[in-house]
Amino acid sequence: MRPSLIRLVRPRRPERQTDPLLPPLKLYRSILRAHIHKIPVEIRPLGDQYVKAEFKAHKNIDNPLHIVGFLTQWQDYLKNIDGGSWLKGKLSPQDLEKMSPEQIGQLYELMQEAKNVGKEGN
Repeated sequence: MRPSLIRLVRPRRPERQTDPLLPPLKLYRSILRAHIHKIPVEIRPLGDQYVKAEFKAHKNIDNPLHIVGFLTQWQDYLKNIDGGSWLKGKLSPQDLEKMSPEQIGQLYELMQEAKNVGKEGN
């Protein structure tokens, strides 16, 4: 992911005040740092592994729209983690309808892993 592309394709939303996108490496580090301070110890390894796998999988993406979408979603995730709103967050039916079958499969796998982590903790 080339940070220079972010500046060229960042969508302008006059109706919503947005923060500028963080460069990929800075965002990655900020997320892992937020996990240290905001996520319970029992589920932190799961979150860290997921973040690392996603950033590694998207490392060589050149499509500017994919890059912006990826970074925007992870930056929103970081805001949720920092603000604590992730604790009461739920997916709406509209969010589920927007997901591809592959994304729903990933979400299901994540749910299964989270259940396993909970069982191991007991």
